[in-house]
Amino acid sequence: MSESLFSQLLNLACGAFLLAAVVVLWRRELAAIVRLFALQGLALATIALLLGLHEDRWDLLVVAVGIGALRAGLLPYLIRRALAVLVAGQDGGHGGGQDGGHGEARETQPLVNVAASLLTAAALTLLAYAVARPLVELDPTPATRALPVGLAVVLIGFFVLVTRRRALAQVVGFLLLDNGITATAFLATSGVPLIVELGVSFDVLLAVLVLQLLTVRVREAFGTTDIDDLRELHD
Repeated sequence: MSESLFSQLLNLACGAFLLAAVVVLWRRELAAIVRLFALQGLALATIALLLGLHEDRWDLLVVAVGIGALRAGLLPYLIRRALAVLVAGQDGGHGGGQDGGHGEARETQPLVNVAASLLTAAALTLLAYAVARPLVELDPTPATRALPVGLAVVLIGFFVLVTRRRALAQVVGFLLLDNGITATAFLATSGVPLIVELGVSFDVLLAVLVLQLLTVRVREAFGTTDIDDLRELHD
């Protein structure tokens, strides 16, 4: 693969990676948000695949396949299954809610509206480029020049985590943040060792399984996964 083709494909994959995170801020349907997370996992796997082909490292190709299977397949499947359980439980009339029969399927009242969220995403992206500039100047390669994309997704994932009210939306925010950290590690070091990525992937999978179980249990116990409503119960 030529250097020019590698640079163009890497920029395309990183653009799709960042765009998926930004569009998450625009959508309110949790099913659509999960699909965007799956697309972002596919873009992340493509980044690892391109780095593996460019560096001629077989372990990165294995990591790319593992990332694609986990972050574009298994994790979205687990979240969709939890969402189906929540919606089925609400349709069964075990809790109701002020936002209608499918309240668990939508982020009806985020703490920050869509327009302000998109403006914040633009500001966070500019901040990521400003912070990463000294690092890029140390070794200006195609991979390091894309480093701000990873940092921007870390910041956007944290923003989703703190501004969404539904528990599953916050789980997606946590996973976006983790995707950003993984992409930053890949772009800064031109690849992560296989054993390190395996350990991180198993940790993320375990965290999602625990969060999925907790979300379903909270829904069964209190009739909602709205964090503000749960805080009122605590008060």
